[in-house]
Amino acid sequence: QVQLVESGGGLVQAGGSLRLSCAVSGIDFSRSDMAWYRQAPGKRRGFIGRILSSGSALHDASVSGRFTISRDNAKNMVYLQMNSLKPEDTAVYYCNTLPKSPGWGQGTQVTVSS
Repeated sequence: QVQLVESGGGLVQAGGSLRLSCAVSGIDFSRSDMAWYRQAPGKRRGFIGRILSSGSALHDASVSGRFTISRDNAKNMVYLQMNSLKPEDTAVYYCNTLPKSPGWGQGTQVTVSS
């Protein structure tokens, strides 16, 4: 069963940057496609972007040009580099496999102050 542990969140001012990490275990990570999601207060969890096992990444239009997904297959890690953060990026951020596994990690809180 896949295990997902997100980290790296925090409080940052608008315009700032954060790098989120997701440690993955329980699967053949190098062959797995991965994705990032976020859930803002009062909203449903939404897709941010994905990275294929090949390393090809695609980002939602809402974050394109500001966020970058990457991975390190040697470390079983997937990353989300977030730049030019906006208050509307405030959310709990999650990673998961693609297609999604039924279990989710605890997520990591990102709060962007104006």
